[in-house]
Amino acid sequence: MKITIYIAILASLISSNLFAQNTEHNHTHSHHKNELGIANSLVYFTNAEELAYGLHLHYIRSLPHSKFGLGLGYERVFDEHGHNTFGIVGGYSPMERLHLAVSPGITFEDGSSEVNFAFHFETSYGFEIYDFHLGPLLEFAFDPEDIHISLGIHVGYGI
Repeated sequence: MKITIYIAILASLISSNLFAQNTEHNHTHSHHKNELGIANSLVYFTNAEELAYGLHLHYIRSLPHSKFGLGLGYERVFDEHGHNTFGIVGGYSPMERLHLAVSPGITFEDGSSEVNFAFHFETSYGFEIYDFHLGPLLEFAFDPEDIHISLGIHVGYGI
């Protein structure tokens, strides 16, 4: 139940910022070709009804003259199983600060030779501070073992 409240609060914050944006295009910032990102999050496993700490790292290269990017990502969930996920990341920025990403990949647990398909969908809203952007993150992920929802903070560095 608590995770539902956190998701509702995050959705309200993001939507209020989206509607408050100015419709004039004043591009005083620059779009970086590369981004190194890290996200710290609280991860909720829906089947197990457990919470854990999650760390997500990614590198995304922007496609020229586009709102799209491609890259690689890694997520580690520090729970009793030790979930590890590696994936290809496809990013899209439909609005100046809103970022969406999908990441199909593989997941495995510490000490296990079993590898499964995993899929992650992530959205974040970034406030720019020089070459950094910082903001809330919401992630939905599934694999054959479980579904997890993450709520956290994303920090990216543009190169």
